[in-house]
Amino acid sequence: MRAKRKLGGWGFVGPGLLWTIAFFAVPLLIMAAYSLFQRIGGRIVTDLSLSNYLAFFTKPHHLNALINSLEVTLITTIISIILAYPLAYILAFRVPPRWQRIALMMAILPFWTSYVVRSYSWLLVLSSNGVISNIVQWLGVVDSPISLANSRAAIVLGFVHFFTMLLTLTIFANLVQISPNYKKAAADLGASRLQTFWRITLPLSIPGVMVGAFLTIVLALGDYITPQILGGFREVLLPQAIMLQIQRQANFPMASAMSLVLMVVISIIFLLFSRWLKIERM
Repeated sequence: MRAKRKLGGWGFVGPGLLWTIAFFAVPLLIMAAYSLFQRIGGRIVTDLSLSNYLAFFTKPHHLNALINSLEVTLITTIISIILAYPLAYILAFRVPPRWQRIALMMAILPFWTSYVVRSYSWLLVLSSNGVISNIVQWLGVVDSPISLANSRAAIVLGFVHFFTMLLTLTIFANLVQISPNYKKAAADLGASRLQTFWRITLPLSIPGVMVGAFLTIVLALGDYITPQILGGFREVLLPQAIMLQIQRQANFPMASAMSLVLMVVISIIFLLFSRWLKIERM
C-alpha cells in the first residue's frame, strides 16, 4: 500500500520534475560549462578557464553594466513603492468594497497592454516630436524640441509605469488581510490615526511591500526590452551587454559568464528577501 502511494506521488511530481530538469537544470549546466570556455580567433576553445569572469570584473564597461542595472533597479523600486503604497491604501481602506473590483481592474490595465507596445508608446511620448516636447514648446518653456528618450530617466519612467501597479496589487493583498479590530483596539487605547498607521498598519504591510519589491527587482534586473527601447546605448544595462556579446561578437562563453553573474546577484537578493518570502534557510 505504501509503495502504491509512493508511486502515485511520483506520478504527480515526475512530469514537473522532468520538465524542470530538461528545460532549466540541463540548460543551466550547459551555460555554466560554456562560461568556462573562451572565444579565441573566431572559434570556441574548450579549455576550462575563469578568464571570462576575470574579464567581467576587471573591464570597466562590463562592471559598469551591472552597476547601471542595480542603480536603475533600485531607483525604480523606491519610486514604485512610494507611488504604489498610497494607491493600495486608498483601494483597501477608502474605496467601498462594492467598487474595489472595478478599481482593481483599472489598476491592472497596464498588464493588458503588450510590453513592447507600452515601451514604444513611451518612446513616442518622450521623443523630440512627442507630446511632452510639443507641450513645453507651446507653453514657451523652450524654443526648440527636446528629447527625454534614450536616457536613464526614460528607462526608470517605463519601469515605474509597469511596476507601480504590480506593487499596488501585492500591497493591497496584504492590507486587506489586516483585521479592523487592530485599529479599533488602537483607537480605544488613545492612538491617533497617524500612530495607528505607523505602529500597526505599516509594520503589518511590510511583507506585501517586500514581496512586490522582490518581484520588481527580479523583473527589472532581467529586463532587456525597456532599456533597449527607451535607453538606447547611452547607459548599457547588463541584459543589453549580454545581448551585445551574442549579437555583435558571437561570444557565447562571455555571455554565459555574464548571465551567471546576473543569476548569482538575483540569488543573493532572493536570500536577502527570504524572510518576507516565507523561505527558511536550511
